[in-house]
Amino acid sequence: MSRIGRAPIQIPSGVVVTIEPDEIKVEGPKGTLTQFTLPDITVSQSEGFINVTRANDEPKVRSKHGLMRSLVANMVTGVTTDFEKKLEINGVGYRVALAGSDLKMQLGFSHEVIFHIPAGITVKVEANVITISGISKQQVGQVAAQIRALKKPEPYKGKGIKYVGERIIRKSGKSGKEK
Repeated sequence: MSRIGRAPIQIPSGVVVTIEPDEIKVEGPKGTLTQFTLPDITVSQSEGFINVTRANDEPKVRSKHGLMRSLVANMVTGVTTDFEKKLEINGVGYRVALAGSDLKMQLGFSHEVIFHIPAGITVKVEANVITISGISKQQVGQVAAQIRALKKPEPYKGKGIKYVGERIIRKSGKSGKEK
């Protein structure tokens, strides 16, 4: 049995979980999330806990067991507290500003890069740090990855957009011609 999959998920107060045969809906103070259920995986609710079980021990079913439990646990966490990712912009002349529902960035290109923020995501900008938050862990991670992909950090000077705490392995550059 999966160690992750067999752990029960505690339902905090203020969270309502609706389990249907093909969908799970979690409502909380921050919002509502829905997730389809995976085949051969059963999700049940009893006495303030959610349990995830599998139909058999086939490798494909076993691999989905822990995944389904993690997805449901992230939904319960998301509707009570927001998920958050922070990005840091490094480079001379690299700037970011929030303009309505868009991020306007100058990333060393000849033009300004505009990133439209999707619904359900909140973005804050403080100096050179972009904070992305929302109730869906998947959506927050996806938006952070899309913003980072606009200008990945380069290995020579470290210029670009990186996650806060991410370590960029530096290269030494040209060694020069020996005489």
